[in-house]
Amino acid sequence: MTTVRDNKAESRFELDIEGSIAFANYRATPQAVIITHTETPRPLRGRGIASELVKGALELIRSEGRKVAAGCSFVADYLRDHPENRDLMA
Repeated sequence: MTTVRDNKAESRFELDIEGSIAFANYRATPQAVIITHTETPRPLRGRGIASELVKGALELIRSEGRKVAAGCSFVADYLRDHPENRDLMA
């Protein structure tokens, strides 16, 4: 896998994979980065790519000293299943 990047112009985290892009849209507020939607290209689904995307996005959010809020069910489930990230929750 490649590194997750923050495409600030598009307000989304991106992960290049096999010539496609998985992404997580977000909305930044003064309190938190709200991840509103995650999308993995259909042919790449079921391989853990969305989890890698969210993991990388959380690492970027942490490195900026920000908090995160789950605006979609996938991110909410990820945060529930990965308690090591609870300190990031707004």
